Amino acid sequence: MHHRLSLSTWRSKARFFSHYPRFLCIPPKLCHSIDSTSPPVNDLSRLLQGRIPRAHLLQLHARIFRLNAHQSNLIATRLIGHYHSNFALRVFRLLRQPNIFPFNAIIRVLAEEGSPLRAFSIFKELKFRPLLPNELTFSFLLKACSRDGVAVDCVRQLHCHVLKSGFNSDSFVCNGLLMVYAKMVKDLRSARQVFDDMPDRNLVCCWTSLISGYAKLGSSEDALNLFTMMLDENLLPESDTMVSVLSACSSLTPQHLDKWVKLMTHMLKECNNLAADYVNIVLVYVYGKCRKVEQSRVNFDEISDKGKRSILSWNTMIGTYVQNGCALEALTVFKSMMENYDCCPNHVTMVSILSACAEIGDLDLGIWVHNYMRTSGKKHVLSSNVNLATALIDMYSKCGHLDAAREVFAGIVEKDVVSFNAMIIGLAVNGKGDEALRLFSEMQELRLLPDSGTFLGVLSACSHSGLLDKGREIFDEMTRKDSLISPKLEHYSCYIDLLARSGYIEEALGVVSCMPFEANKFVWGAILAGSVLHNRLEIARNVSSMLVGVDPENSGGYVMLSNSFASDLEWRSVSKLRGVMREKGVVKERARSWINIGGVVHEFLAGSALHDQNRSIYQVMESLFKEMRLSSS
Repeated sequence: MHHRLSLSTWRSKARFFSHYPRFLCIPPKLCHSIDSTSPPVNDLSRLLQGRIPRAHLLQLHARIFRLNAHQSNLIATRLIGHYHSNFALRVFRLLRQPNIFPFNAIIRVLAEEGSPLRAFSIFKELKFRPLLPNELTFSFLLKACSRDGVAVDCVRQLHCHVLKSGFNSDSFVCNGLLMVYAKMVKDLRSARQVFDDMPDRNLVCCWTSLISGYAKLGSSEDALNLFTMMLDENLLPESDTMVSVLSACSSLTPQHLDKWVKLMTHMLKECNNLAADYVNIVLVYVYGKCRKVEQSRVNFDEISDKGKRSILSWNTMIGTYVQNGCALEALTVFKSMMENYDCCPNHVTMVSILSACAEIGDLDLGIWVHNYMRTSGKKHVLSSNVNLATALIDMYSKCGHLDAAREVFAGIVEKDVVSFNAMIIGLAVNGKGDEALRLFSEMQELRLLPDSGTFLGVLSACSHSGLLDKGREIFDEMTRKDSLISPKLEHYSCYIDLLARSGYIEEALGVVSCMPFEANKFVWGAILAGSVLHNRLEIARNVSSMLVGVDPENSGGYVMLSNSFASDLEWRSVSKLRGVMREKGVVKERARSWINIGGVVHEFLAGSALHDQNRSIYQVMESLFKEMRLSSS
């Protein structure tokens, strides 16, 4: 017996087929199968499981329509999951009596496509029907809230529905609420309330969401307290948890650093071996921030072999070495990781390694990293990961390989201010001032707003290339009242360096007297270098005294002042100054250099005999000196 369809249903079907005429082109075999022996609904629903090619899906949907099986909630639910939101909504609207499953399916599709308002509109329809939402309904709605632009009031209303429906004890729903409060709407008080009311807090992701929220808003102490609570409850952090914990540590003040070193050291004595690895990772990072690199290494060596299977422990130690100027040690740890542990480096590892390569000029290893990420890293990582790309640009620039730096910059798909800054600074340090200024103009044409780092790079470019007039123009632009970027001390320092290098010593001193900052060692160092360069020895002496005053432990000011006395044959003053240096314990920093031979980086310190091939090196040098004397005689 045939059922009579209403006019509105026929119109809906007509609209459907007008948009998808291929549904009318059903193969003969398929038409032949549409009879009284047609497959039941369960068979059709099974055909809709998994990934289905587009053409096959459309044919299957046509068959469902001809059988009037589109009114089945099970089939409609699965169909909705195969389509984008606009067409999924058409499938949903054809249902005369939808149950909770197609409602959940359409809410999920809208949430995944970033349409929170439409998802909430469907939920509102659900509330007007004799249906009850379940835990999946709220999970999908909370996923919709994880998009930018959702108001906190909207989340709170949803929270009320969760409470009324009795799902406040569901771990997954609570975690979704907690994540939205902590990460999206930044309401940490509500997030903590959800967390404290949870009957079951065994999901590590719940702790991670709250720790991450605290870390991002600068509440480092709260984040670290939560981390210690987590370990006390015998829950082991995930990598994401530890990233947030270390992020919280990065915001600690020196006073709080000492406090947490003591707390973590005490905790280390009481926790089990698995938890000890995580505490040691934190101590490696915190000691590094305190510039106690040796102690960082002690805690790193205490991490178990199982703990060292995680790239996070290696990244923390390598990063600590790099941030404390121990590039060679960082590369040694990296080599140990690659040779002795089954641990693959990620982009964070490689950013640190590239920084170390840039510091010691190890171009060979930098090229190896570039090739490794190109072949073994994620697809398109070099064109999409700005941090990695800028680290490569910085490394190539500092190693004098500008063509490779330009190539990396050109390959970045979406160039932002950070990538432009890296390339501008790279050109600046290589004396390519005009090219750096052209890149600055190109950046402005792309409507990218320059930041503090951009202006620092451009002023540096002018300084290194002697572009005095352009440098003055840029600095004057920064000092205008309507300027978006006001000059900071580092901008003043760079501009003063430009003036001093160009011989405008008095003008540079005038800028020092007028700037709203106390002059530091970089300011006085720039004027001192310019004074010596242009033989302004009287000014050099006065400025050397100022440099010693602001940085008494740095030998640079003493050495330049001593050289100034020596050039005027004032040996008594030289001797007196060296006596002052001995009294204050100021030691002239020894020059150092590095060279890469056969993949091994060799470090040399002036006056040091520690190199294992020291005797051979000096023998070769002596023979070279003899040849030079013979050729000059």
